[in-house]
Amino acid sequence: MLMGPLLLGLLSAGAYFLFHATFLKLPRCKSTAKLHGKTAIVTDDFKEQISFRTATSRFSRLKYVLSEVRACSLPFSSPCDQVTGNSQVVFMQLDLASLKSVRSFAEDFLRSESRLDLLINNAGLVNGGKTEDGFGMIFGVNHLGHFLLTVLLLDRLKASAPSRVVTVASEAHELGKVDFDCLTNYRQLVLGGSEYQLFRKYCHSKLCNVLFTYELAERLRGSGVTCYSLHPGQETDISRRAGFWWRLILTPVTFLFFADAESGAQTTLHCALEPGIEHLSGHYFSQCAPLARPRDAAAARKLWELSERLSAEP
Repeated sequence: MLMGPLLLGLLSAGAYFLFHATFLKLPRCKSTAKLHGKTAIVTDDFKEQISFRTATSRFSRLKYVLSEVRACSLPFSSPCDQVTGNSQVVFMQLDLASLKSVRSFAEDFLRSESRLDLLINNAGLVNGGKTEDGFGMIFGVNHLGHFLLTVLLLDRLKASAPSRVVTVASEAHELGKVDFDCLTNYRQLVLGGSEYQLFRKYCHSKLCNVLFTYELAERLRGSGVTCYSLHPGQETDISRRAGFWWRLILTPVTFLFFADAESGAQTTLHCALEPGIEHLSGHYFSQCAPLARPRDAAAARKLWELSERLSAEP
């Protein structure tokens, strides 16, 4: 009596693992770039280190500066080699929900580090509420904090050229749009705080990432600094930082149908390391391959100009 259900279960499990191995194992970064003496900043949740776990093993001789989305649970002086297994990792606190914190972080970094070869804008969330400066949390962290951080570090990136800026976006940007009136009047991407509206804000913020990268590439032409946005292949932002109902819905979906963390990090690594892609600066990548550049250059320029005004010191 049990053989039927048992056999069906085994066949289903086998079919799923075949599906996972065939479709969810994304292409791997093939770069063998030498990174001795290089310095990178990776914004991330230090407690989770979703994509960074792969990066710390790949960049064994690269000096890192780890920063966090919000206040870290570890003391500032915690020995990062005990956490990451890499003695070259330096932890610096950064709260992307505070423009004051972003400026303080940039000042500390520029004071202590002589070069910057890679800036990986990886951190993100899908939380409600507002930032310290009164912006919607998703817009403030996912876009505006990273925008200001990048702008403050541009001179060091140029001085260290060839260097790169890599911003982790999402294929969710295809569902996004930028309501400039809402941003100007309410400092929000969308009004309201329902779960559906949070998802819309997340999509809009990922479009901001893509548009920001396009305009940044335009402004950096000829500087030796190139930049790329990407879909990581694993939607860690929503599942780990969403509210209860989103986690309830997305956790099983993420587990079953999204790539593992190591696979999800490969496109980030590709954009950071792959030689010969400098002519693709400003492009959006997925599965270690470039897709078309954003077509709305006017929106990209308008977003940049608005972001400059919104992030300016009072």
